[in-house]
Amino acid sequence: MDARMLRVVACGSVDDGKSTLIGRLLLAAGNVPDDELAALADASALHGTRGGSPDYALLLDGLSAEREQGITIDVAWRHLRTPRGRFLIADCPGHVEYTRNMATGASTADAMVLLVDAEKGLSPQTLRHTAIAALLGVRHVVLAVNKMDRVAFARAPFDAIEAEYRAHASLLGIDSVQAVPVAAADGDNVSVRSPRFAWHASSTVLEALEVLQAMSPRTALDCLPVQMLLREAGGTRWYAGTWRGRALQIGTRLRVAPEGAIAAVSALRVAGEAADYAVDGDAVAVRFADEIDAARGAVLVPEDSSVSHGDQFVADVFWFGTAPLVPGRRYQCRSAGRVTGARIGELKHRLDPASLQPLADKQLAANDIGRVTLALDAPIVFAPYADTRVLGAFVLMDPVSHATLGAGMIRHGLRRADNLHWQVLDVGRAARAAMKGQRPRCIWFTGLSGAGKSTIANQVERALHARGVHTYLLDGDNVRQGLNRDLGFTEADRVENLRRVAEVARLMTEAGLVVLVSFISPYRAERAAARALFGAGDFIEIFVDTPLAEAERRDPKGLYAKARRGELPNFTGIDAPYEAPEAAELVLDTVRNDTATLATQVIDYLARTE
Repeated sequence: MDARMLRVVACGSVDDGKSTLIGRLLLAAGNVPDDELAALADASALHGTRGGSPDYALLLDGLSAEREQGITIDVAWRHLRTPRGRFLIADCPGHVEYTRNMATGASTADAMVLLVDAEKGLSPQTLRHTAIAALLGVRHVVLAVNKMDRVAFARAPFDAIEAEYRAHASLLGIDSVQAVPVAAADGDNVSVRSPRFAWHASSTVLEALEVLQAMSPRTALDCLPVQMLLREAGGTRWYAGTWRGRALQIGTRLRVAPEGAIAAVSALRVAGEAADYAVDGDAVAVRFADEIDAARGAVLVPEDSSVSHGDQFVADVFWFGTAPLVPGRRYQCRSAGRVTGARIGELKHRLDPASLQPLADKQLAANDIGRVTLALDAPIVFAPYADTRVLGAFVLMDPVSHATLGAGMIRHGLRRADNLHWQVLDVGRAARAAMKGQRPRCIWFTGLSGAGKSTIANQVERALHARGVHTYLLDGDNVRQGLNRDLGFTEADRVENLRRVAEVARLMTEAGLVVLVSFISPYRAERAAARALFGAGDFIEIFVDTPLAEAERRDPKGLYAKARRGELPNFTGIDAPYEAPEAAELVLDTVRNDTATLATQVIDYLARTE
C-alpha cells in the first residue's frame, strides 16, 4: 500500500515567493512533464520576472490574470511525489481580498508551508494566515524564510523572524514549527541543501515535508456520510460516500447515527472495485448483511462511536459574504451532506485576525472570524471540529441565492433545547380555524416608508372585518411601542425585529386568525425566513411598489427630510438598502392607483386563492 498523502497548504503575504518555491519543488522531484517545461519557457518570455531564465512561479499561476499581474488568485493544487513521500500542495493567494481561497486550501491541510520575505519580515497577512490555519486545525508549520539573497544570506534576520514567529504561533497552539532559510528563485534550500547556509544545519523545505509525511496522521472519528444510495437490479442496496478514519474492513459493524440500526459490512467497493478494506479518503460503497434504513444525508459510524446529535452549537465562523453576518438572520447550513435552515443566535465576539483574541462586535464583515451560537431547524449528527473535520465543519449559504457565505467549525453543542418538546394540544389550528369558518393566513405588506402599506393594510382589514373575518393587524410602528421597544434600526436590530414579528404572526395563524403584517421589512432573506414558517399558500407577500422619489415626496411623517439632514441614520432608501421582492404574490402600483382600489385588489386576490 502506498504511503499516505500529506496535504499541505502553502501561503503567506503577496510576493513572498509561494509559487516559485512550489515550482522548484515540482521541478526537483521530476514532476513537471516536458510539454509543461516547454510551455514554461514561452510563458516566462511573456510574463516572467527572471529576465531570460525560467520563472517557476508560472507553473502554478495558471490563470491569465495571474500571469499578467504576477499574483496568485485561485488555489492551485499540485501533486508532488518523491521517493520518500506523496504530497498534495495547495498554492494559495496572498492578497487580503482572496483570503477565502486561502481558507479553502487550509480546510483540508495537515501542514502549512508559510513563506516570509526575509527583508520585510512578518506581515499582518502572514499572521492572519497563521491564525486561520490554526483555527482550521493545522498544527505543523514549515516556516520558509525566503529571499535570503536580499539580506546577503545573513543569519541575524533569519533568527529574528524565526523567534518572533515561534512566539506568535505558540499563542495560537502551534508548537510544531520547522524554520528553513531559502532563496527559492535560485533553488537554495528548497530541495537541496545550499552551501550559502553553512550556519544552518537543519533540513531543506522538502526534507521538512518528508519528515511530516512520515509522522502518524492525527486521529479522527470514523464515519461515512452517505452521499448516494445505489440499487442493483436484484434490489441489493449499497451506501456510497467518502470513508473517513481508520481502515474500514468487511465485517465492521456500523450504526446509523445517532441511535439507528446496527449492521455488519458484508461487501465493500473502493472506487467501484471490490475490496477487502478501505482507508481514509477512499470513495467507497458498502453493503450490509442486514437491511437498514439509511438515506442520503445519514451518517454511518462504528457502533461504539461517540458522535452526538443536536441542533444548537457554539461555532467559529469564517465569513466571506459581501453582506455582513448578522445575529438573528436566517441562512442555510450544509454539514456532512445534509442541508437545513439555520439562524445565528448570538455573535459572542469577533476574533482578532492575527492573535485570535476576542473583540466586541455586532456583526462580521468579509474576511472576519467570529464565535457564534447557531440554531438549526433540524438536528444533525456532529462532533467537535477538533475531533473530526468531517462532522465538525459546515458552510452557511444564502437561503435565496444559495451562494456560499461562510465556513464554520463546531466547537461544542448546546443543550438548551434538549429537554424542550413541542406540547401537543387537543385544540389545534384546524379546530380553531373551523370555529371561525376561515382559512388562517399571513398577509405580509412590504415597501418603503411612506409607500402606503399601513393605509392599505388598514383598509383591507376593515373590509375583511365587515365580512366577518377574524383578523389582526401587526403594524411596524405599533409593535415597536411594546414587543420590540428594545430594538433600534441597525441591520442586526431590523433582522431581530422581523424575526419576532414573523414568530408572532405564525402563532396568530395557529389561533385561526388572518394576520396582516405591515412592515418595511427591507431584506429578502428575512422575508424568505418569515415565509418558511408557514405552509404552502399561507404566506402572501404583497409588494407596495412606490418609487423612492415618490415616497420621499409624500414623506407623511417627515422621516425622509430628517434622514437627508443626517438626523436618522440607517434609514431605508437613504443610507440603508431596500431589497424589492422578486416574486411577490401581488404587486400594488401606488402611483397609478389610489389606496381604495389597491385594497380591493388585495381582497379580490384573497377571494381567488381561498
